[in-house]
Amino acid sequence: MPMTPEIAVMSAPEVDEAAALSTAAALFRSLGDPARLAIVRHLALGEHRVVDLTAHLGLAQSTVSGHLDCLRCCGVATSRPQGRASLWSLTASAEVLGVLAAAERLLAATGDAVALCPTYGEAANR
Repeated sequence: MPMTPEIAVMSAPEVDEAAALSTAAALFRSLGDPARLAIVRHLALGEHRVVDLTAHLGLAQSTVSGHLDCLRCCGVATSRPQGRASLWSLTASAEVLGVLAAAERLLAATGDAVALCPTYGEAANR
């Protein structure tokens, strides 16, 4: 009887679904603050200094810096030194803008129903 070579079956690496979902939820939380979304929108236009974002958004410098730190820690934004200041930009601009565009399409498809959500909607934020 002829011998047949063994065929190695390659399986996909196991994915820890709970960890993956937790990571995705953390990303959405990083984008889940109106001030951080406003910062992301400004960074989508190009690099900004904290002082520029403070002027554009009317927020305190410490508030803007805290939001930028959150975005940096989550990998959404990065900075580079320029003199005594830092210039902030989006880490993966095309991907971040793609997520925001998808969110806008979802809001349009649902008729902005999330605004009526008792947990996260406008009434919950009062």
